[in-house]
Amino acid sequence: MLISHDLLEKTCKEMIETILLSLSHATKGTIYRIGPIPDVTAVRITSGIRLEDTDQIQWGLPEASDYNFPGKTWQQYQDNPGHVLEAMGWCVEKQKSWTADNPYEDIRSVRKQLEGEIEDFHHMEPVLVKKPYLYGDCAQPDYPLDWEGKPIWQDTEYLVVAVIKIHFLPYTIRRGDRSTKIIKKLSRILGTELLSLHIRETLSDAQKELARQRLQSCNVLAHELRNTLIKLGFIFSAINAEISFLREQWEKQLEKAFPELDNKNAILARLNDLLSLHLGDLNGKGNLGKIGEVLLSEQTEMANLALMPSLGEKWLNNKILPKWQRLLLESHSWKQETEEIQRLLARLGKAIWVGMDQNLALQMDHLPLDLRLKWSQLAYTDFSVDKLVKLEEIIKLLDHPALDIPHKQQTKKVLSSLKALVEMIPEVEERANRIIHSLKNGCSMEAS
Repeated sequence: MLISHDLLEKTCKEMIETILLSLSHATKGTIYRIGPIPDVTAVRITSGIRLEDTDQIQWGLPEASDYNFPGKTWQQYQDNPGHVLEAMGWCVEKQKSWTADNPYEDIRSVRKQLEGEIEDFHHMEPVLVKKPYLYGDCAQPDYPLDWEGKPIWQDTEYLVVAVIKIHFLPYTIRRGDRSTKIIKKLSRILGTELLSLHIRETLSDAQKELARQRLQSCNVLAHELRNTLIKLGFIFSAINAEISFLREQWEKQLEKAFPELDNKNAILARLNDLLSLHLGDLNGKGNLGKIGEVLLSEQTEMANLALMPSLGEKWLNNKILPKWQRLLLESHSWKQETEEIQRLLARLGKAIWVGMDQNLALQMDHLPLDLRLKWSQLAYTDFSVDKLVKLEEIIKLLDHPALDIPHKQQTKKVLSSLKALVEMIPEVEERANRIIHSLKNGCSMEAS
């Protein structure tokens, strides 16, 4: 599980504190991290000891232990003929608790087997997480093997991710009593909390995780949220791409009605001609040649895109103007064309916004009034989730008999399908939230 050590230690301390404060006869608590598979290394994360006759807890790892970092691998603590039996091996392999309610007869006491000394009264409880939450419904993890080479956990619903060990006052516990039941219940809550932390840290860098395919072992919630994000990005981009086609067609109508108006594409074509005129002169002048080539590419790309005016203005101010200014400042190749270039750039800044001029729309008598007003407004919509009404208006606009654009019916079908997907998004998000709720509260989705 992907959890930072500091956050894991804090969570384990909170769980130990909860158990010690809930059970007055509990004296000490330790939590061990188990994983990853197939090594399932057991590492002691932290211990808390109740100070005598108080509710204060002293934290740390005061005594030496084989389970201190880097811990013990599965091969070191599993059941194996000829080796000592460990309660840790039982909890991990069997996914069952171990209660030492009579230390004198504890067959899994390492100290008793090796040194003949008894340990204190304690209870150990495995922390379980369902396999699908970590590896999906279809994945087949590389399970640890027992001493005979047979995979453990293959026929269970769960994986062991941690083990809780609680020490008690002498003769105050017995197997299956209220204390052990409370610890078992709290172990489930700890499993849910560790899973939630794992999900949060995984999703905090979702884009990098996707790129490196590090989300393969994420649980159902991670997949649900990731799919939601993918759908959101795809749907909105696709809708805005279709709207940009309407914008492109509207600007062609403007060009047809007002041929004397400055045309963005014509201006960019002239700028490219002027740039190409002396581009070869920049060879051997540092990186000016590279700047010129990039500028030529960006001006061509801008001409081919029906950008929103605000985005087009940013494109001009951040990409086009700075490069022209540097070329004109550091090279004299365009000395004779400088004034024309500056005029063209100024005209380009105005031409970007010409499509939103409502006065021009009112003068386009070759189109019905209702069509030209609606078209000029809707074509410059930057769609987002709160603009579903606008999308409905755009689909209705495509039914206008006087709207003569290529692929009109195909565009309508695409937008209608995308609209249905947009309307599904709240349902998907609600389902994801219910999964979060069920994981945090340890209940099934059916119960919630």
